[in-house]
Amino acid sequence: MRVPTAVITAGSLIGGWQVARRTGVRPLGGAVLAAGGLLAGREWARRTSPAVTGALAATYLGAFGLSHPLARKIGSWPAVLTVSAVTAAISYAAADRR
Repeated sequence: MRVPTAVITAGSLIGGWQVARRTGVRPLGGAVLAAGGLLAGREWARRTSPAVTGALAATYLGAFGLSHPLARKIGSWPAVLTVSAVTAAISYAAADRR
């Protein structure tokens, strides 16, 4: 069964943030983020070229990094939802649509 990487990336970005927020243990949220990245990365490697896989991984990590300063400007929920949606859309277009 192929799980769309768009679902994995959006789910792990949102889920990692929620785990960190609700438990107060940021590394636990990071573990959710890392697990999602590894799972999505494995699928990207199967479905795309190494260059596309690298670009998608950079997008995923960049979304995590961008969510922090964006949260100071528009709030936590909007920031996480925004970067998750953008990452999911890019992942869908580059890897899932095929």
